[in-house]
Order: sequence, then structure tokens, then C-alpha cells
Amino acid sequence: MPVQWTGLTPELLLTVDRGSGEQLRLQLERQLRDAIRGGRLHAGERLPSSRELARQLGLSRGLVQDCYAQLQAEGYLVTRVGSATRVAPCAPAAPAAPPAAPAPEPSRLIADFRHGVPDLASFPRADWLWAVREAARRMPTADLGYGDPRGSHGLRTVVAAYLRRIRAAAADPDHTLVCSGYAQGLALVLQALAGGGVRAVALEDPGSPATATAAVRAAGLTPVAVPVDEHGIDVAALEASGARAVIVTPAHQWPTGILLAPERRHALLGWARRHDAYVIEDDYDAEFRYDREPVGALQGLAADRVFSIGTVSKSLAPALRIGWLLSPPPLTARLSELKRIADRGTPTLDQLALARLIESGRYDRHLRRMRGLYAARCTVLRAALAEHAPAVRLSGLAAGFHAVAHLPSGADEQAVVDAARARRVGLYGMGAFRTARTAAPPRLVLGFGDVTERAIAEGIAAVGPVLTGSA
Repeated sequence: MPVQWTGLTPELLLTVDRGSGEQLRLQLERQLRDAIRGGRLHAGERLPSSRELARQLGLSRGLVQDCYAQLQAEGYLVTRVGSATRVAPCAPAAPAAPPAAPAPEPSRLIADFRHGVPDLASFPRADWLWAVREAARRMPTADLGYGDPRGSHGLRTVVAAYLRRIRAAAADPDHTLVCSGYAQGLALVLQALAGGGVRAVALEDPGSPATATAAVRAAGLTPVAVPVDEHGIDVAALEASGARAVIVTPAHQWPTGILLAPERRHALLGWARRHDAYVIEDDYDAEFRYDREPVGALQGLAADRVFSIGTVSKSLAPALRIGWLLSPPPLTARLSELKRIADRGTPTLDQLALARLIESGRYDRHLRRMRGLYAARCTVLRAALAEHAPAVRLSGLAAGFHAVAHLPSGADEQAVVDAARARRVGLYGMGAFRTARTAAPPRLVLGFGDVTERAIAEGIAAVGPVLTGSA
């Protein structure tokens, strides 16, 4: 039967249940902790003696003494010879008032054209499970320890070969690092450049200021916006910026979808050589090109001046948190040390699983399937706009899984976004990706990576009048 005690302090109510299966000392410790954490026992408050508490609860005095000693070691109680046991002065205070009830969830969207997210339902679960099992079966025991901070030599070798084959990169396993996604790869590069005397980093405008700008500032560097035109980044403006590093998306400019023109590529690398500067290539979705084979990586033209960062966040899923970084040889050692300090290395089993997935051909097979799926969604998006908003032109569709919708002149970009949300459709304006405050044509960034064909058609039908200004 449970035994209760309401001894010297009415706030203290203890119950021990000999039939619960839980050790009596653990029951007593847990309830005393809860009383202190919950504010029923306050700092400095006196507890009964071990003899008195043992008598009231029908326990041995030694058990109560052990309980008090454990809570004293954890910092909840203080005990002095010749004095009562009391609640420690630094014990947790009473909790704050419970938070207000959460707001009701918004209505479910018909379609959410959010960008940067692949089709999560198409993640190749069976192939990934096979690759993990294969990696675990083949994994040498030595690989279970701390390894090279650059990453598994097996994955670095496979990735370097893959990038040479698919992206025409000058990839060398010795100068390839495995990182936990693009964010970590960029942070490592920025830290290395800051240590080498770089003070300002240029970013494409429009681009991704929310992420890249924050990373630049976190490294103690100054972000500088450089405009993008129909040929890519304006190298003349870059030259005038005073920056000694620039972050670019040459294969499929984010978010305009522009391919960096050949003459701009050469001009950009010429700038880097003249100013002892570096280019950081964000190779975020180059696998998904529909009008030709994937364009060669910028790094393949100047491995000594270009950092190239790629990941499987778009090709497989962001949750895997696996990416790679091709480094100019003189900076590899510094990047490796920064990676070691950051986390001692990306999880090895996941690296080996990705290596097996690529080696087996299953990764290429998955990419072929996804290219077909995204191309079909692109076709549906074109057809839906042609039917419901023919005045809206699309661009940036040659690669990736987002498009740019050019709204009629004079349209209010944010008003369109708000009106679409009222119709349960998620749209996103390009203004969020611009740094310059100068007037710009109204445009939307329509992601279709994680939107089904049916949702695309229904969503565009719902917002057609909003897009054309006839709502």
C-alpha cells in the first residue's frame, strides 16, 4: 500500500509504493526533485531529519540518508553537520506561468510553391537502407574511431570521381572535404578566408541574403551586394566593390535561374587572379538540367581560385546533412583543421552509405527518375499558367525545380503573395532575395520540387485572377 507523509512542511507530500517495481530510494529522490523544481519547496527551506522522514514513511534511515546524499551531490540540497538539511540556495526557481495556448493552425494550403525543397516523398528509402546495410557490413573496425576530419577516404574518392565525370571538376580526393551540408561548408571557407586577411565578401543580388549574409557576418566579414543581370553576376561591379571573395551560383543562378555566360566566367576568374581573390561556387542543383548535359563546374577552370560546395540536400534530402567541399590545395590543411575543431568529422557510416549508393549506380538511377518527375511538373506549371494567367511569363526553367514568374508591370508583389495566401496558396516574392532597395520588376519564385502535379494545377487555377490582377 502507498504510504504518504505530510510532515514539517505542508508543501511536501511524498508517497512510496512498494508494489510499483521502482526502487524506493529512486521514488523518494524523484519526488523530492519534482517538489524543488516545481517550486513547492523553496531555496533555504528545511527538510525533515533522515530519522524523522524514515519513521514517517516506514523506510530505513540509511535509505533516506542515501537519498539526501544523492540530491546534495546533484546540487538540490545542502547538508551541514549539526544543522538541518535544506533546499540549496541555487535550486531551480518556481517555473514561469504556462505559455498561452498556441494559436490555431492555419488552413491547409491547396499548394505551397516553396522553393529549395526537393520531392521528399521520392527519397529512395529502400536504396538508402540497402546502402547503410552494405556500408555497415563492409566497414572496417578501424573506421569506427575518429577518422580524418576531411571525411572518409572512400567517400572522398567516390565523390571526386563523380564530380570529374558529371561536373568536369578538377576534383582531387586529397583536397576534397566532407561537410555537414552547404551551411557548414560555407562557414568553414569563410573562416579560412577571414584568417587569410579577407575582409569583404560579395554576394549576388538577387541572391540568398538571409543565409549567406548571416554566414558572412558570423565569420566577422562584411557582405557586399553585387547586381546580377541577364548574363549573371556583374564582374565590373564586383571589381569596384573591393571584395576579395564572392559567392556565386554559376550553373543556375539563385533565384533568377540564369546560367553564367561564358565571357562572364572568364572575367570572374580573371578578377580572382588579379586581386588574389577567391570564388565560392554554390553548386546547389546542377544535377537537374533539362536542356543539355549539366554545365561544367567553375572550379574545373581554376582549381587554385575556386571553392566548390555541393550537397545531396537537393538530390536526395536535406535531412542527410552530407555535402562536399573542393578546396584550393594551399587552403586544404587549414580547412581540415577548422573541420576538426568544429565537429571532428561528419558521421562515417552515412558517408560510407552514400559512397555505396553512388558506386552501385543507384544514385544515378535516382537522379534520372527525379529529372523526369521535375520535368513533368514543369510542364504542368507551364500549362496551368497558360490557361489561368497567360500574361505571366516564366523563366529559369532550364534546370532545377523552381521557376521565376514575371508578373504584369505595376503589380504589387507582396499584395499578390498576401492575396494568394488568402486563397490557400503559398507564393513567394523575389523581393525577399534582393538587397538593393531600388525598384525592381515584380516577380515570384515558384518552387515545384515538393508539389504534386495535381496541386500545381489546382493552386495556379485558384490564384490565376490574382496573378493577372483581375481578382
